[in-house]
Amino acid sequence: MTYKCRAGKPGAWTIFCLLLGTLLGLSISGCGGHDDISPSAQQSAFLTCDDSMKTAFKPDANTTVVFVKQFKAGSSYELANTPASPTPPVAATDVCLVKLVVGPGNPGPAGAPSTSAGIGIEVWLPTASVWNNIIRATGSGGWAGGAVSDPTQVATKSLYLAAVNKGYVVSASDHGHVILNNGSFAMNPDGTINAVLWQDFAERSMHEMAVKTKALVKAYYGRAQTYAYWDGFSTGGRQGFKIAQKYPRDFDGILAGSPAFNWSKFITAELYPQIAMQQSLGAPISAAKLAFVSGAAVKSCDAIGLGYLLNPMQCRYDPDRDVNVLCAGAAGNGVTGASTNSACLTATEAHVVNQIWYGQTTDGSVPDPAVDNGNAATLAANQLWYGLTRGTSLSLSLAGVTPFSIATDQVALELQNPAYAQATFVNATGNGANKWKQVGYSDLTNAYAQGIALQPSFSNINTDDPDLGAFHAAGGKILTYHGLADDKIFPEGSINYFERVATQMGGKAPVQSFYRLFLIPGLAHDSGFATSASIDPTTNAQINAAKMPLPQPAAGRDEMFQALRNWVEKGQAPSEIQVSSADGTASRALCLYPETVHYVGGPISFPASYACQ
Repeated sequence: MTYKCRAGKPGAWTIFCLLLGTLLGLSISGCGGHDDISPSAQQSAFLTCDDSMKTAFKPDANTTVVFVKQFKAGSSYELANTPASPTPPVAATDVCLVKLVVGPGNPGPAGAPSTSAGIGIEVWLPTASVWNNIIRATGSGGWAGGAVSDPTQVATKSLYLAAVNKGYVVSASDHGHVILNNGSFAMNPDGTINAVLWQDFAERSMHEMAVKTKALVKAYYGRAQTYAYWDGFSTGGRQGFKIAQKYPRDFDGILAGSPAFNWSKFITAELYPQIAMQQSLGAPISAAKLAFVSGAAVKSCDAIGLGYLLNPMQCRYDPDRDVNVLCAGAAGNGVTGASTNSACLTATEAHVVNQIWYGQTTDGSVPDPAVDNGNAATLAANQLWYGLTRGTSLSLSLAGVTPFSIATDQVALELQNPAYAQATFVNATGNGANKWKQVGYSDLTNAYAQGIALQPSFSNINTDDPDLGAFHAAGGKILTYHGLADDKIFPEGSINYFERVATQMGGKAPVQSFYRLFLIPGLAHDSGFATSASIDPTTNAQINAAKMPLPQPAAGRDEMFQALRNWVEKGQAPSEIQVSSADGTASRALCLYPETVHYVGGPISFPASYACQ
């Protein structure tokens, strides 16, 4: 007689299961977390990669298979409307692509941004003999959307297609709508809040993605995964934390890069640099001036000649007091500037730059950086949110010539008036009309308050609940990281959240048993770790990220995800993560917060020249 153990992770249950079989003289299958079926038998006995899956896979009434395609080893991951550039990657093994739509979506007029058939999901299934028994669900960026449910396009990023080639099952989602990276979906045609798609975007889509991916895996391979991971950056990082807070048993491990939690708070604050420039100057500060003052901040605070800042949180550079930055004749805090550089700053421009670095306040005020540079883990009394870090190139950031469209979209949604957005925001009551230019400090403060007040209608998009007790109890692990030169999402927000979790859950040490934060010097808002928004103080140009010690997933090392796997699967909690530059010339450890990296002497490219303290 044969009995089957339940599917699950190997461990104590597996040992018990095998001992039981030995004692009772029974043949017991499935003790390792999956059935003892040969790969070829699994492939033939269960779902096949063809249109028969459209009727064979029906996990619930809301789920529809809309497209199935088999990619043979050596063929390109491309469909009918795949762009000629960049060249799509090539399949390393036979892979089955399945596109799903999970309703009910949101009905409405044809072509309206708020009309949706449901949540689009792409699932990539490598051939059974190659599958490593791991699901790697991936997050999205910005407002999400895209071609996930489109049978003529591949929506999954090339970085994650490379993971498919390594044997992972990979899934991706549009998170409830098809319009790529545009907030119009969140407003109904009559201008009211589209609570249905807010919920799909904010939380439901990730849970459906987890449930449907697991169901498809079980139906296709005939066995459950051994581990399931979430891997997301920016919005995808926020999505990871929402999973931990709302669906704590969906994933064994969560990798959350530059997480966009504190959503309405930081995104409203993303518009603050533009408002400060409009209020004081009536126009943006030129790119040359922003690059010049950014380089001056690096020069002031970079003591060892790296060309970027190891810890910008400690930098208190003040252009109001820098005679080499202020224009000749300009008075900055009583000091007469002597610069004749065409990129010099007026006293007013220098003051606005300090506002941008400090972050949104209720009235536009900014303290002396020597007293408060805006980077404390806890917000000051008049500080609504944080600003960009010193050393980040302001000309490449939210302070550039054009405001960040996600910020103007969010303010339009908070004020429930599309006119505040830019022209890309489309609604039946009217399109975006750049009314954000008429917003003053008090108006932006009101929008900030509205973003918090409307959280129930926005499906708690802020994702800032510090109680992770259920996720901890479920045995999950969160590894999160944030670039210290992030030009879109202020890294202080990740520190602020970690500190709030520590306060809620008994201190840093207990929290670090399941949730760890790493800060990455020089990294911009870049999920591929390929760019820096740090500014070279000598040329005022963007630093070449290839020379910075950063994780290198494109090179196959995948340090952050591998660190998470080692923690979940082997119990090896990361205290330092070794990284090197893309060109191989420099190496250094990333430090476990609250430790930061310090130069202790020696060649600046050598890992031994730094310590986590």
